[in-house]
Parts: sequence; structure tokens; C-alpha cells
Amino acid sequence: MAECENINDVSDAGPPKLSELMDRGWKIFEDVDSTSEPLGSNAVQVKVRRGISALEEASRMVAQLELFSRNEELEEVATADLRYLLLPALLGALTMKQSGRDKRLEIVQTARAYFVDYLKRCKEYNVSQFELPKVTSDSSPDEASENGLCSARAAPCPSDLVSMAAQRQAKIERYRQKKELEARLSDIQRAVDSGQADDEIIRDYYLLNVRRWVTVCLEEIESINQEVEILKRMDGLKQGAAKQPAQPARPPMKPFILTKDAVQAQVFGAGYPSLPTMTVDDWYEQHRKHGALPDQGIPSRVSAEDTDANEREEEEKERKAENDDEESLLKARNWDDWKDTHRRGYGNRQNMG
Repeated sequence: MAECENINDVSDAGPPKLSELMDRGWKIFEDVDSTSEPLGSNAVQVKVRRGISALEEASRMVAQLELFSRNEELEEVATADLRYLLLPALLGALTMKQSGRDKRLEIVQTARAYFVDYLKRCKEYNVSQFELPKVTSDSSPDEASENGLCSARAAPCPSDLVSMAAQRQAKIERYRQKKELEARLSDIQRAVDSGQADDEIIRDYYLLNVRRWVTVCLEEIESINQEVEILKRMDGLKQGAAKQPAQPARPPMKPFILTKDAVQAQVFGAGYPSLPTMTVDDWYEQHRKHGALPDQGIPSRVSAEDTDANEREEEEKERKAENDDEESLLKARNWDDWKDTHRRGYGNRQNMG
């Protein structure tokens, strides 16, 4: 295995050193992970792309130099080379920071591949005791149910309950280990940053980081598996909606009258005495044609006829009185006698007790 001095033995005028690429990508991840800016902002996404590019270049250099081998133990890896084990984990974490709804499924699947690669490498070196997660297949939910996997809506069988209890206990244990590793890292971090740490402390610092990222990758893969299933279901719904034929445009609804209301309107009318049949101008024009307007003299003739009739009636009475009509005279005398013996209003018995 080549030593770190041989790895970084590159002239200043040449391309960036492996250590510089590693430090640059790691620093960018820490900045993005702790930033208060929106993750989808242009400035943050530019940093994410730069970090991914630096870590990818560092990964290619590690593969060319063959720093790691399946035939060696963790103790055989040089202290300066331990941090390069983190390259797949940092690549997966930065990939998860990428934004883009249209490419979200591709992003999480790429990040999951990085996390799985990191866990496999840690498993080969026996970094810590853990089980490799079962990555969900690319089959659809219907195919998964046909292969014997329980549906989410079905009642869990006893074996599933045991598995769920084991998973819960494993999560609790991972969380405890993660907190212990973070506490130890915070103590060693100060010594490493001060530059006074010896080789043993530096090696312990890198090993703690490697073990901590094991717990982080296990949590991330579990979360990604759930997100992949949701994203695939959403894509299936979108494709199903796109395949459905477009519904024809519905004609506008016409107003209608209920039979009861229609019959009621025919029998009882519109609810008031009558509907207007003509305008005021039409009424005026009709009466004008028949000469029935006041300014056309018709009411004057009617009044004259009434006056003549009254005058003729009075003349007839006077003529009968002058001719001494016996019937009229007898009627008048009887009326006078009756008024003498009966007070006014005598015959009105209505509304009296």
C-alpha cells in the first residue's frame, strides 16, 4: 500500500491533491449542513455541486491508487488514509442535498447507492457490528404483494411483529451509539483542531467518524426506502392519469322548472293580480284613438247628459205637484204624518241591543 506522502507527492502546478479534494468536499458538506439559507437557493446548490465534483474526483483517485483492499484488516490501513473511507458517505449526504422535484427519485436512488457502498466497505473492514440493510427492489407495489410481502393495509402476521420489534430495538441502539460517538468526537475535535494531537489521537478521531457515519447511513437508507416507495406510487398515479382519455366537455346546464311550480303558476298565476299587458304609452295611444282623453271633450259631454237627466226629473216632480196628482199627494201626506209620530232614525234597528 502506498503511504500518504507518496499519495500527495504532486507538484504545486499540477491538479489538486487528493487530500485537498477530500478537505474541500468535507468542508462544503459541513457548511451546507449547518447553513441557515434555503436548501433550494442557487448559492447553496452551487456549493453542493462543487462539493460533489471534488469528492467524485477524489473517489476516482482512490480507485486508481487502490488504497483499500478486501484482503487487509482495518489495522493495516494507514492513519492518513482512514478518512478516505468516508468518501461514499459524504457523496451520498451531499447528493441528498440536491433539489429538484422532477429528478427526486433519481437523486435518492443515487444517494442510496453511495450509502450502501460505504456500508459494504465498512463491513469488509469490520468497522463495527451491524447488519447490511435490505434495499427495496424496483418492483411495483403490486408485484411486491404477489411475491409474498404483506400489504400495508393488511394485518401484520406474528413474524412481522417480531421483525418490527427487532427493528425498533436496533434503532434505539443505533441512536445510543450515535450519541456516544458524537460526545467522544466533540472531545477529540478540540485536540485535532489545535494541531497538538499525536498520531494515535488522530487515528481515533477518524475511526470515530467512520463509525458515526455507519449509523447515519443506516438511518438514511431506511428513510430513502420509504421515500422511494412513495415516489414510485406518485409516478404510477401520474402515468395512470395521463393514460385516461380526456373527458368530453359537458354542455352547459339549462334552467328548468319543477312540474309542481309550473302547474302552480298556471293555476294561481304569478302571485299578484295580473301581469301588465301594455305600457303607459300604449294605453295613452289607445285612448287617444277612441277620443276618450279629458282634453278631447268626452268627459264634458257625459257631465252634460247627467245634468239634463236630473233637470228632467225635477221638472217631472214639479209638474205632478202642479197637476195635483192624487197618488203623489197621498204619498206626501202619509210621509208627513209618519214623521210627526216617529222621531228621526226610528226605523234603523241595526246594530242595536
